Amino acid sequence: MKMGWQTKTLGEICDIERGGSPRPIQKFITIDPNGINWIKIGDATASGKYIYKTEEKIKPEGVKRSRMVYEGDFILSNSMSFGRPYIMKTTGCIHDGWLVLRQPKVDPDYLYHALSSDLVFDQFDRLAAGSTVRNLNIGLAKSVEIPYPPLPEQRRIVGLLDEAFEGLATAKANAEKNRKNARALFESHLQSVFTQRGPGWVEKRLADVADFKNGLNFTRQSDGQTLRMVGVGDFQDHSIVPIETLQSVTIDGKLSDDYLIRRNDILTVRSNGSKDLVGRCMLVPDVDGMTSFSGFIIRIRFDTRVISSRFMLHFMKSSATRDRLMRDGGGANISNINQAKLAELPVSLPSFSRQEEIANRLDDLREETQRLDRLYSRKLAALEALKKSLLHRAFSGQL
Repeated sequence: MKMGWQTKTLGEICDIERGGSPRPIQKFITIDPNGINWIKIGDATASGKYIYKTEEKIKPEGVKRSRMVYEGDFILSNSMSFGRPYIMKTTGCIHDGWLVLRQPKVDPDYLYHALSSDLVFDQFDRLAAGSTVRNLNIGLAKSVEIPYPPLPEQRRIVGLLDEAFEGLATAKANAEKNRKNARALFESHLQSVFTQRGPGWVEKRLADVADFKNGLNFTRQSDGQTLRMVGVGDFQDHSIVPIETLQSVTIDGKLSDDYLIRRNDILTVRSNGSKDLVGRCMLVPDVDGMTSFSGFIIRIRFDTRVISSRFMLHFMKSSATRDRLMRDGGGANISNINQAKLAELPVSLPSFSRQEEIANRLDDLREETQRLDRLYSRKLAALEALKKSLLHRAFSGQL
């Protein structure tokens, strides 16, 4: 501990209360007839330091079943992303997924940075009760220790951290922007290929050049052949089926040959609760061993003597194709495409040699885009690590 510093508990530094307790509406609060800000525990995953407003409101009668928080109060998630601090810049209501920290006897910005540091968060992590759903009660939160230097030192640390974090935020914003620009450049080039067609291109339906098959259904009770299976969870951001990491499953009976995948097949997600996953595509590489695909996936197969599967993969992954497939696709909770939609999908095709030439160029551009994406992802991770390091040094007296 640095000379002149003390250690105090969070309970000594501020008053701590839990949200969700029955409380009457205080007479000095003016309740908007449309309700007041309702701070959900889901907001604990948001970014930023302050809560200015919320999307949801709580009606006046609901305030009786919650706890009011005011501008300047800290709120701290005590479940899910527990330990995440926010400073209120408005009046609102919280439920019992939050703790509220009032009247801190410390510089507010110093307390915010301290609560964000690993020296404090590691205590939350160690003290949190439960295994599946972990939470902090008031007693545990009060016992968390906070480094407590004199007020001038608190303000000096805040000034240094604010200046450093401003620079880090700019660097992170630039890295994220460059990452998005790289992706946008690839998508723009991809779109231009399939909209600015050259001479000799012919318009067909996908059904004219491909055939389709829905995947295999099975259950945990299936008691037949065991084999590798491509599932919806294997798609992610992959362009090539990750054969080596596929899970093995047991199906009913014995697999018929028409459910096997083979090199140059394209697999696409036909149904999922997440619209973002529907329509994602992967190309099948060389397959060693018996491998099939699940019922939420459609297999697309071409005559590879006249159709380049790599060209078709880029076509299927373009945003224009996915947007067309997803138009009017699915119900309220499950989004889907089907063989009929795929069959009617219009596709323009140049000669086979031109398809291969375009596919080679797009493969190279995609590889460069992915390289840049990895580069900027590493930079973002390094900036986040630097932020954590600065916080650690600040609250261990090394700054």
